[in-house]
Amino acid sequence: MTSYPHAEPGLAASVISHGHGRLVQSLLQDLAQGCQGSVARVVLTLNLPEAEPVAPAGGWPFLLEIRRNAAPLGFGANHNRALRGAVERMVCVLNPDVSLRGGNPFPALCAAASPADVGCAYPEQVDERGQVQDAERELPSPAALWRRRVLGRRERRVDWVNAAFLVMRREVWDALDGFDERYFMYCEDVDLSLRMRLMGLSLQKAAVQVGHVGQRDSQRRAAYLAWHVRSLWRLWRSPVYRQARSLLPVDTGRARTIGAP
Repeated sequence: MTSYPHAEPGLAASVISHGHGRLVQSLLQDLAQGCQGSVARVVLTLNLPEAEPVAPAGGWPFLLEIRRNAAPLGFGANHNRALRGAVERMVCVLNPDVSLRGGNPFPALCAAASPADVGCAYPEQVDERGQVQDAERELPSPAALWRRRVLGRRERRVDWVNAAFLVMRREVWDALDGFDERYFMYCEDVDLSLRMRLMGLSLQKAAVQVGHVGQRDSQRRAAYLAWHVRSLWRLWRSPVYRQARSLLPVDTGRARTIGAP
């Protein structure tokens, strides 16, 4: 069995709920039952009015901070506020629709995120049928999107990863100043990944697997599609994207998996 020398440092996790009460309850129960000692604090932001999760009989084995927004904020703004001033060595951005599939992914993720040249660590994501999700993507240029959406081709390299489940050293999070809040929804994870890469940091996949529902609202709802298009337009016009275009096309290697045999 693989040993992880940096297994369980103090870690603060940020979870945002947009009326996801049932999913949040399930996620917190997963954390309580399978991740005792790995997670020191969970900041749950209720972006819409809803009931608070119900604690188990013995209470939560981590500090649970619940914050209620008077008005909904964007994805990046919520996580930035939740993790601002964190004192834990590790921080985690975690979607409410993630399930831990009966295991504790944090030792491997914290080990993968610990080296000084790593920006963040992330797990493999699978859907409810066990199919691996496409959480790893190449730079979303118009040509890349055409190959993906129209031609149905697979990604050629890993330039960014989605923010459903990211673990990073707090010093990295602080150096990045969190997410760029000008992205209300969509592309904030692209921007964050690219800024890590421009700092010379890598994106590391740990040898652990989690479930992720993956709502993909932009493919079904017009308002979300409009947000997606606006965010892409902002990204393409940004200095981060322009710098990344000059750096990343020559990087054709795929992300290295930490802890793999």
